[in-house]
Amino acid sequence: MWHLTLSGATPAPVLQTLLNRLAEGDAWETAIGGPATEKTVTEATHPLTDAGWRHTVDGRWIRWETLQADAGVQFDAFAAQNPHSTLASWTLWAGPSIDHPTWAIHASPYTPAPLLTHLAEELAHGTGTRQSSPAKPPYTANLTTTPRPLAPAPAAQHTSRHR
Repeated sequence: MWHLTLSGATPAPVLQTLLNRLAEGDAWETAIGGPATEKTVTEATHPLTDAGWRHTVDGRWIRWETLQADAGVQFDAFAAQNPHSTLASWTLWAGPSIDHPTWAIHASPYTPAPLLTHLAEELAHGTGTRQSSPAKPPYTANLTTTPRPLAPAPAAQHTSRHR
């Protein structure tokens, strides 16, 4: 089968996309014929290409990143051809860099391309998914207080000595 690992900071819109696709049922199918092929990689990443993301190849890694380099998808061709390895074939991330992401999703070699396509679409065009710092809470209370009046200082005790 296949599996995904998500970091705790994965944004709600990305989680919602994942849950919706899992509920539809087609995401439960494994890739037919084995791990990722050129066709499945192209299918999974076309939303990134359509969005104008930068595409680079570095040895075994193929990476798509925003022009600001604040989000990306990385495909590990070596891991994809070694399906019994514990390495992730896919990494979707957002944050300062892939090495220090704010959040990340790691996917195994048999993860269905349609599911990856939907996640890539959410990453490329979703709202709030590429934030490199935590979002501001939707409501921030403005508290104003009037300082309490200072209590009068205790009167100094004067003791006089008479001789």
